[in-house]
Amino acid sequence: MTSAPRRLAGHRTRRGYRAPLTSRSWQQPDAHDLAGMETDVVLDMGWGRLVFGQTFADLSGVLAALRAEETGRRDICIYPRDPQVLVGLAPDELFIDPSYVYRLPLHRYRPREEVIRGVFVRTVTSAAEMGRINDLYAKAGMVVGDAATMWRNHRTRTFTYLVAEDRRTGAVIGTVTGVDHGLGFDDPDGGTSLWCLAVDPQDAPPGTGEALVRVLAERYIGRGRAYLDLSVMHDNAGAIALYRKLGFSRVSAVCVKRKNPINTPLFSPPPAGLAELNPYARIIADEALRRGIRVQVTDPEWGEIRLSLGGRSVLTRESLSEFTSAVAMSRCDDKRVTRRIVERAGVRVPRAVVVDGGDLAAARDLLAACGQLVVKPARGEQGKGITVGVRDDDGLARAVELAGQFCPDVLIEELVAGDDLRVVVIDHEVVAAALRRPAEVVGDGRQDVAALVQETSRRRERATGGESSIPLDDATAEVVADAGHRMGDVLPAGQRLRVRRTANLHTGGTIEDVTDRLHPEIGAAAVRASRAIGIPVTGIDFLVPDVAGPDAVFIEANERPGLANHEPQPTAARFVDLLFPETRRR
Repeated sequence: MTSAPRRLAGHRTRRGYRAPLTSRSWQQPDAHDLAGMETDVVLDMGWGRLVFGQTFADLSGVLAALRAEETGRRDICIYPRDPQVLVGLAPDELFIDPSYVYRLPLHRYRPREEVIRGVFVRTVTSAAEMGRINDLYAKAGMVVGDAATMWRNHRTRTFTYLVAEDRRTGAVIGTVTGVDHGLGFDDPDGGTSLWCLAVDPQDAPPGTGEALVRVLAERYIGRGRAYLDLSVMHDNAGAIALYRKLGFSRVSAVCVKRKNPINTPLFSPPPAGLAELNPYARIIADEALRRGIRVQVTDPEWGEIRLSLGGRSVLTRESLSEFTSAVAMSRCDDKRVTRRIVERAGVRVPRAVVVDGGDLAAARDLLAACGQLVVKPARGEQGKGITVGVRDDDGLARAVELAGQFCPDVLIEELVAGDDLRVVVIDHEVVAAALRRPAEVVGDGRQDVAALVQETSRRRERATGGESSIPLDDATAEVVADAGHRMGDVLPAGQRLRVRRTANLHTGGTIEDVTDRLHPEIGAAAVRASRAIGIPVTGIDFLVPDVAGPDAVFIEANERPGLANHEPQPTAARFVDLLFPETRRR
């Protein structure tokens, strides 16, 4: 009795080697090629469907499958036979995706000699983690998926959902999805594919993406699969460099997609200046383009764009639009006025005094009563000139002098204990809520505090297009010293150290979505404040002891809140709903 020949990764068990079917898109396969393979295969990924073109006997079947795409989803046909003919059947509906397909022959894979520090890759273990995966998709600007569908997929061996954990913090900071073609439809080529590689742009340690790809490849080597394919945008130089480093090379396969609002940037020329917009304006422009709204970039440095639909147009600067009146803007601009208005609306504000002319008597009395103060310019933004935690007369004088450099009138408030909460209110409805925390670093047991600050700052800059960074200045050194450390100290692995006092995003602050945990009374207070100010789009800032509790103290209102900071909440979508309600998604 003889045993069946052992199947090795990258080797076909059939007699007479032939190139994989997916590498011969111009050849009609014969019965030998298709023996045992399922036909007309479409797999639901949650965010859209994968249409495997090589399983269809006729291109009309592929066209019918793509035409069945649901609203708000992105279907992809990979390995279509004669893709130019397929698109020619419906040129007004289909287009060839401007991406490359890269292939890793798994018998050529070489493991990494050194372990990637700080990253642990594992299989998803609960349905709840699909929500975290969607958060990563949203941060990467990808279409989020239906978590229930993704979890059902994961409970089969056809799909593999991996996540990467930060060993220092335990947080999930990356994900990748694999599809086993052999288990999915008895693929005679023994192929697999990689989809949806996403890494947290702010918090992921270096090498996270590489670790995810390697673990997925090694899983499929263990199954004896032949190759691992992936699709990558032609201009994604960083990802392409990673794939080439790992041994991937280009193959002739392409992807075909349907022309829909999500895909518009891929088949229609982008507006001039779009690439020069900052993330806060770009998120709005992208949402408008997805809805078929015309975008004209009028001043990219200012973040100013004009949105037009039919005979109507609206000028916006990031989230500030012509819908916000000059009166509402002036009310937000002067923190003294904002306090008066919201207090009359029944929203709690901290005790405060105003210093003008250098007389600090009232401020000293407030210091004696409260113990600690916050000193800020009466007018200003982005945390400039603010000092938190003033404890004595000398510190008070210095803080007032600093604030006076930005505005002659200085507002001095009691320091209220609690977390910094931003509530985004659009059209007098709460859309998002997030806790904002001052910049911090996480020790790795190797680098000193100064190096950690620089490394964390570089990640923040890359993630925000240069909008956020941690200054390596005296203020940072002072905060570190107050915590009992020096800039040259090496922190143990996993130890967190706060390096700034304020939670301002422009100085490296981080943000955590807490929309689902927001207490209704805090949300109601934010809406009352927005109505009292008379502003359609605003970020209301509170200090809260517990976001799930009812207590909150109003700090200020921002007339131009950054909508790009609140994934996965649909802030940009609700903003465009306000401007063009006729395009609202049902």
